[in-house]
Amino acid sequence: MAKEKEKTDLFNYDEDSIKSLDWKEHIRLRPGMYIGKLGDGASPDDGIYVLVKEVMDNCIDEYTMGHGKTVELTIDGKTVTVRDYGRGIPLGKVVDVVSKINTGAKYDSKAFQKSVGLNGVGTKAVNALSNYFKVTAVREGKEKTAEFERGVLIKEHKEAKTGEENGTLVTFIPDEQIFKNYKYHSEFLENQIWNYCFLNAGLKIVFNGKSFVSKNGLLDLLQRKTNEDEIRYPIIHLKGNDMEIALSHTNDYGEDIYSFVNGQHTTQGGTHHQAFREMYVKTIREFYKKDYDASDIRTGIVAAVSVRVVEPVFESQTKTKLGSVNVDTKGPSMRQFFSDFLSKELDNYLHKNPATAEALKKRIEQSERERKDMAGIKKLANERAKKANLHNKNYEIAEYI
Repeated sequence: MAKEKEKTDLFNYDEDSIKSLDWKEHIRLRPGMYIGKLGDGASPDDGIYVLVKEVMDNCIDEYTMGHGKTVELTIDGKTVTVRDYGRGIPLGKVVDVVSKINTGAKYDSKAFQKSVGLNGVGTKAVNALSNYFKVTAVREGKEKTAEFERGVLIKEHKEAKTGEENGTLVTFIPDEQIFKNYKYHSEFLENQIWNYCFLNAGLKIVFNGKSFVSKNGLLDLLQRKTNEDEIRYPIIHLKGNDMEIALSHTNDYGEDIYSFVNGQHTTQGGTHHQAFREMYVKTIREFYKKDYDASDIRTGIVAAVSVRVVEPVFESQTKTKLGSVNVDTKGPSMRQFFSDFLSKELDNYLHKNPATAEALKKRIEQSERERKDMAGIKKLANERAKKANLHNKNYEIAEYI
């Protein structure tokens, strides 16, 4: 009887089966929904790095809107401190911004038109997943501080006078109940920092006393990612409103494309990544007036693509893949946006730089020859294999007879 009751209870679905979790309980119960995999820091996409990124993203948003040119990141053991010199969180909303889900300024697209964090979750997730979290906002000679443990407010300080510069200071320690035996690896953090700098030319990030800055944006990124001896022609660097592209070709096979949206590295690509691949092929065909195979055009390409999108739609909270079909709620499609930009800027560049255009053409035609040669070799190998099979069958028949 006891076993039958236990079995019945498993299939019960009534009012008692329905539970409501508050914001921090849900984040702590399902952290993967908010920061991806947990990990111990041994991989660059582990959760502890996502926590850093979520706080840093807010600082970068301030910079892109013209407030604060320096961001300071300090990691001492397991304690992370991030300081920006932007406008600072409005003092009366310091607690709400980091502890009330779906609270923030980024729902008004006029205030944060092309921000990466639009759903008001980022710093709340960091707060809920930290055994200690402290935020201080400084505005016009006044500061406000609040302290939390695992998302629970433990101390709210009164507003006080200060001589500090405007901005926001966040300190947190990831919760070891969630992140087991974790450790921060500097090389992963530095790579993340370089991406911020490449996407925001002129921004200075100081990490544990070491300064990072890029003067040439995505051009610097490609130079860092490729060996100068490997590229077939000087890197093409194109910039426009809400679009920046750097590209070249190497002797490698395949494609190496780094894509970004509003400063977010979309490691899984998305609509912008695909739009670039398609419209790049279209532009090249039109420039050379030849219907090259798409694979020949893209073989060996190394590129970095950054686009600014109004209210971007990502396929998850970790924002690694873009799903937006349009660059604006009422703007052109992603494909049209890339087509318009490349057909003007890349076409003009190739006309003005005939040596680069010739080198690019030779690389494409080399890929074409190699592909056709390989197809010929495969065809010959298949024919020989067929003849060998036929010979073996005839031999077997003769032997049988």
